[in-house]
Amino acid sequence: MRLCYELDDEESAAELIKDQHLRGFFSDSTSFNILMDMLFIKGKYKSALEVLIEMKNQDVKFSKDTYVLAFAICYKLNSPEAFKICTTLREEALIKGEVLSTRASCFAVALALNQNQVEKAISIFSQIMKPESIICTNLNIMIHIQSNMLKTLIEILKDATDGTLSKFVKKHEFSEEVLAKLREKVKDVPTLLARFDELYEKLHTNGQVTTYTLDALLCHTPKDRKSHVVLLNKRTVSRRTFQPLSQSLWAE
Repeated sequence: MRLCYELDDEESAAELIKDQHLRGFFSDSTSFNILMDMLFIKGKYKSALEVLIEMKNQDVKFSKDTYVLAFAICYKLNSPEAFKICTTLREEALIKGEVLSTRASCFAVALALNQNQVEKAISIFSQIMKPESIICTNLNIMIHIQSNMLKTLIEILKDATDGTLSKFVKKHEFSEEVLAKLREKVKDVPTLLARFDELYEKLHTNGQVTTYTLDALLCHTPKDRKSHVVLLNKRTVSRRTFQPLSQSLWAE
């Protein structure tokens, strides 16, 4: 698996994971997580789901990172089947007493919204302990949009532009894409549209609007958790032997 990782060879890694003769050899989540991450970054979501299912079939314990990857894969597949898998895994995790990360929950909320399961999205979102992140802020807006809670949305934007807040209080930031969807919703209600446009200008003036889409925000890798594949693409020598990757690894 280390060799496959260094050579960026997810196909061989997948064959190893699924090899019945090696069943039980990959006994923890690390190898599965690495492979799913490699496949996810390359957009091979169906293959990543197959690895997830294989992991579950082998009764390998899921880590917090596994749940993030699992829900992210299901979010990208965005199908009724993927939604069912995500929901089932989440419910099983909660029954076991697992504490799911905010990031994992955000993928689950986004998938529920994409599948028009608004009540489910609301339920999952309500269980996020600290919904102050930019992702949570924008998911909350999407929930209100799909729930047609337009007046409440205007109040949320009004509170976000409150100039009386301390400079030490982090201001909410909104995706341009999400705000465009909100404007589309209120365009036929003149009073709300006028109020929205006013608040929209204030948000821009305050630097509270980002060009990142909701999908980009969800899939963004935090600086302290850079993907091993991204790092791999930037280097051409082994981190241990300092020889060219292919030469060094095949020699080993």
